[in-house]
Amino acid sequence: MVVLVVLILLLLFVITVVAKSIRVVPQAYTGIVERFGKYKETLPAGLNFVVPFIDKVRYMIDLREQVVSFPPQAAITEDNLTVDVDTVIYFQVTDPIAATYEISNYIQAIEQLTMTTLRNVVGGMDLEQTLTSRESINSGLSAVLDETTGRWGIKVKRVEIKGIDPPPSIKDAMEKQMRAERDKRALVLTAEGQRQSAILTAEGNKQAAILNAEGERESQILRAQAEREAQILRAQGEGQAIQTVFQAIHDGRPDQSLLAYQYLQMMPRIAEGDANKVWVIPSEITKALEGLGSSIHEVAGIPRSTSGPAKRVDMGPSEPVEPVTGTSEAVQEAIAEAESAARPGQPGEPPAQP
Repeated sequence: MVVLVVLILLLLFVITVVAKSIRVVPQAYTGIVERFGKYKETLPAGLNFVVPFIDKVRYMIDLREQVVSFPPQAAITEDNLTVDVDTVIYFQVTDPIAATYEISNYIQAIEQLTMTTLRNVVGGMDLEQTLTSRESINSGLSAVLDETTGRWGIKVKRVEIKGIDPPPSIKDAMEKQMRAERDKRALVLTAEGQRQSAILTAEGNKQAAILNAEGERESQILRAQAEREAQILRAQGEGQAIQTVFQAIHDGRPDQSLLAYQYLQMMPRIAEGDANKVWVIPSEITKALEGLGSSIHEVAGIPRSTSGPAKRVDMGPSEPVEPVTGTSEAVQEAIAEAESAARPGQPGEPPAQP
């Protein structure tokens, strides 16, 4: 029974020794081994063996690139304004031994170094530069941190500014300034648009006036040409009408009898007037007609009677018209009636009626 207990205890000791001798290091990690409190070796990733109860894996260092976000830090700008700057740092442990023994807490050390460096960089800028020069701040922080953390076995890859918050009063003033600037731009754009609109309107009015003037000129020219042609046509028509009447008069060979007949034809028309209520025909109408013929003869030089062949008067060139070769029967009858009325009692003519 005692032997069995001893064997069990021996087996447990062996298992414990084997467990203490085997160390498994994860990928992208490294182990710092100390022997009696002094650095002995660095264990790579994978399966490793150490001396149990003598060697001890003191630290497991993460070799991956790490991201640390620090809370907003207050910084004073060159123009004495306080801003809160929020930063993010990307770093990687390149020397596990230095990161273990050169600094007690490298994350806290990086935070404090970032804070002091950030205040130094921001202190050399005014508010406008601080808000618009994030790349410059990032470059300045990266240079200082990389130089300082190099001896700690840490490589600062990148420093980013997450946010820069000015005081609320400055924010309000900046918003008012931005609003005023936008209102100014809006007014400028509005004025520019109105100017362009006025220019285009003036150009349009100018073109319209020019086109209206040209149209009015063309219209006046066309009206003048039409009026000229109309006057020419009217003059030609009147000339042809005068020529036709004149030719007809000479072809008819008028005398005093014709004029007397025309007088008789006009008397009923004179009687048709509204003001003529009573029309009296004189008893010696034949003598009156004869006297009328004598008056016309004396004034106009029209003969009492015509004899001889009719002679046509050449009126010059005109449009072709139907030539008048002689008087019609109706004209001859009218002339005969006029002559009989003007010479009562002559042989071969009926006596005039009173």
